Amino acid sequence: MSIKEKVAYYKEDLDLFETPNEKFEYIFDLGKKHTTLPEKLKNDETFIEGCASPAWLVGECKDGKLYLRGEGTSEMAKGMLTLLLDIFNAQEVDEILSFDPKELESLGIVEHLSPVRQQSLEAFLNKVYQYAKNCKEQQK
Repeated sequence: MSIKEKVAYYKEDLDLFETPNEKFEYIFDLGKKHTTLPEKLKNDETFIEGCASPAWLVGECKDGKLYLRGEGTSEMAKGMLTLLLDIFNAQEVDEILSFDPKELESLGIVEHLSPVRQQSLEAFLNKVYQYAKNCKEQQK
């Protein structure tokens, strides 16, 4: 599935909920599927600077795709990471780099995030785009 298709998939699910709280419950439920990283991968290089709670993101390039793994510490971080990793993981680098993050607003949750959580989302996306740019450079 492409990034846009995954966003549409999650939008369909999130549209079933009427209130922001119900949407956040869905995000928290996603966090129950959250994976963890080995301690050795939780370092300054993988730390997501600017997140409200400690979180790490590892990106690896393989055959023109970016493979992502991450870990967050709060319930919200775990849920959002699970959602975002599903959207961006194993996608073509060019697709990631051409994706407009404003499209995530269609999910109907971004505007309900506190300013600090919106900064966390932006920090995560910056890290994803940095990994994607690095992959692109390696392909040259």
